[in-house]
Amino acid sequence: MSEITATMVKALRERTGAGIMDCKVALQDCGGDTEKAVEQIKKKGLAKAEKKAGAIAADGVIHAYIHPGSRIGVLVEVNCQTDFVSRSGDFTQFVDLVGMQIASMNAQYVRRADAPATDIEKQTALFRAQCEEESQQTGKSRPAAVVDKIVAGKVEKWMSEVCLEEQPAITDPDKTIAALSLELTAKLGEKISVRRFTRFELGEGIDKKQGDLAGDVQAVISGS
Repeated sequence: MSEITATMVKALRERTGAGIMDCKVALQDCGGDTEKAVEQIKKKGLAKAEKKAGAIAADGVIHAYIHPGSRIGVLVEVNCQTDFVSRSGDFTQFVDLVGMQIASMNAQYVRRADAPATDIEKQTALFRAQCEEESQQTGKSRPAAVVDKIVAGKVEKWMSEVCLEEQPAITDPDKTIAALSLELTAKLGEKISVRRFTRFELGEGIDKKQGDLAGDVQAVISGS
């Protein structure tokens, strides 16, 4: 086994955010192999994070994010367990990411449990109507069981796209927002979770008049 130096422990701590003794023990367990030590710390951290799933996170921040161009804005509440953690750099970075994620990817719910049954039923009916229209256009009808399976698949895909926690992070597409939240929980030792958000888009819900510029100009000329 190679000697575990202070430099190795310091480097591992900077990479993982784990405590000094945790880093030293991980390096000892892994024979000085830094990469293996990183994986061991991650696994232990995630196990601790899962235990915190039922913890009450009532502190945190309400963050306002305005997308460049000022056409999209987001208000989001992200919770942790202490005011101390809410002021940390790692927590602040995560909150900023969540704001950008909601603005960019147009999430509608934080998690599946937040999606109203009426919304799911409406989307299911839409996908079923699409299947029926496709059958009419092709002249090929599908068995009811097949249609049910297709519709269920479309609903599943839609849910993964509109639920914030299931979206791939815009900064790291290999990880979902839920995965990043879990990793941060493991790193900071407190439950980190997105509670709620509201997304605003300029002109959303307004029936905009479609103007005819050429016609308007001609009308002005004719009336002059």
